[in-house]
Amino acid sequence: MPTYTPPVKDQQFLLHDVLKISESDIPGYDELDRDFTAAILEEAGKIAANVLNPLNTVGDTEGCKLENGVVRTPTGFKGAWDEMAQGGWMGLDASPDYGGQGMPHLVNTATGELFSSANMAFQMYVGLSHGAASALATHGTDDQKQTYLPPIYEGRWSGTMNLTEPHCGTDLGLMRTKAEPQDDGSYKITGQKIWISGGENDLVENIVHLVLAKTPDAPDGIKGVSLFVVPKFLVNADGSLGERNSLSCGGLEEKMGIHGNATCVMNYDGATGWLVGDLHKGMRAMFTMMNEARLSVALQGYTQGEIAYQNALGFARDRLQGRDVTGVKNPDGPADPIIVHPDVRRNLMDQKSMTEGGRALVYWGAQMIDRAHRMNDAEADAMISLLIPVMKGFLTDKGFETTVLAQQTLGGSGFTKEWGLEQFVRDARIAMIYEGTNGIQSLDLVGRKLPANGGKAIMAFFDMVKSFIKENEDNADLKAGFLDPLKAASKDLQAAGMYFMQEGMKNPLNALSGSYDFMHLFGHTVVGLMWAQMGKAAMEALENGASDRKFYETKIATGRYYMARQLPMTGTHLARIQSGAEPVMALDAANF
Repeated sequence: MPTYTPPVKDQQFLLHDVLKISESDIPGYDELDRDFTAAILEEAGKIAANVLNPLNTVGDTEGCKLENGVVRTPTGFKGAWDEMAQGGWMGLDASPDYGGQGMPHLVNTATGELFSSANMAFQMYVGLSHGAASALATHGTDDQKQTYLPPIYEGRWSGTMNLTEPHCGTDLGLMRTKAEPQDDGSYKITGQKIWISGGENDLVENIVHLVLAKTPDAPDGIKGVSLFVVPKFLVNADGSLGERNSLSCGGLEEKMGIHGNATCVMNYDGATGWLVGDLHKGMRAMFTMMNEARLSVALQGYTQGEIAYQNALGFARDRLQGRDVTGVKNPDGPADPIIVHPDVRRNLMDQKSMTEGGRALVYWGAQMIDRAHRMNDAEADAMISLLIPVMKGFLTDKGFETTVLAQQTLGGSGFTKEWGLEQFVRDARIAMIYEGTNGIQSLDLVGRKLPANGGKAIMAFFDMVKSFIKENEDNADLKAGFLDPLKAASKDLQAAGMYFMQEGMKNPLNALSGSYDFMHLFGHTVVGLMWAQMGKAAMEALENGASDRKFYETKIATGRYYMARQLPMTGTHLARIQSGAEPVMALDAANF
């Protein structure tokens, strides 16, 4: 069975050496000293390693079963859910007004990493509930908040989001689910939703569904969509559960991965629901939580890469094959461990540098969400909105790629179920698809986020990179290994943006044909910025006499690898962007 060691030291390095959270002006961050965050992460790590990770293979093997309308989750999931609930992990960053602990979103992100690496399918039940609660907390009435939020944060109830229908995925304006208004102010919801994670389960006593639907007088298209809260069991005035609502699970999807999570077909047959937010403004309510939701999927990308890397590393240290070309390293054995071979090292360094860079990017994103929400910081909100499609698309692409590299490290063993690497490959694959496919992320980036407010956010990013380079250019070690490669990547990104401005105006297909490459070009550049910051922090720690010199020296070496071996891909992506739409659109549809 695969093992998992929570990377708490790496997390603490980011939180305190790089982001310096306890020195931040964000409300609540002053309480996040090293001892406090260490205590939280170590406790979360124990649950991840000792409770959730052993259930990961169980969940993959058993899957979920639909019996008489009830979904049975895999053995042990209910006990793990109860343990998480009792520990207060469901409402870690939720408002104390509704039973939460009021911690920053960054703390919830850091603990969520540990749970997701250990058992992605299980953590999805927690994450979807958190997302539903966030939407209600922002757009619900006071009565809705008081009714639904405390039991969700206590872990007695769970939550879902119901968007997709059999005939519409991304284009939600085509949805057919109807909401008929009633005299008492409620609505009767009728329709079918598909791919609803956790739509039915045996973990909780009630499930709170957030459902997108259209009223009879709704305008056509996306402008006619409204959001409704539709509980599995109706709730009495005193908070107790009443009669069963008119909704049911019509089936479970048989999936490539995440077998431990129930992916449901949900049927609504005149179910009672209540409007959340304004009529015909359902997408506004959904998009309020979209940054948070897509950041959590970006996290899933690198967390599957993290656990896959850990197990690939363990195998590479133990597996004996061949001899080191520079001299025998294991004279008492029949062969040397494969970690001595340069191509295995390349494979592992690709995994390590991308996973650690991805973690830094997601933590920085969570910090920006805290700044935007806790300080009403418009600049932080604009920056995270720009970067979210990059984070989601780039990190899930690279997270999947990392699991494949880890599987490759094991050779034939990686292709067997015994070692567990093939599960990480299968589980990671979904992150590139849900919460908006990565192709959609790239179109959103180029078509909406890049030109928003006259391009102010992307210009602010360039200024950030330029300022960091200028402030540190006197550091010769940082300049050679980090700043010069970052400057080159930033120039490639600027050249791509200029191409879109010039050629995209002439022909929009020129921009859209290069959108996916732009997402990756941007992703590499921003991860390069993260590594430059980590390199600086590690160098400062060594200068200040850090006791664990090997840890910081390893950070610097890993960062230099990324800057030398991965960041130059920005040039390739730029060349592809500048080739324009002609090679992409050359064939008529009939000629494919």
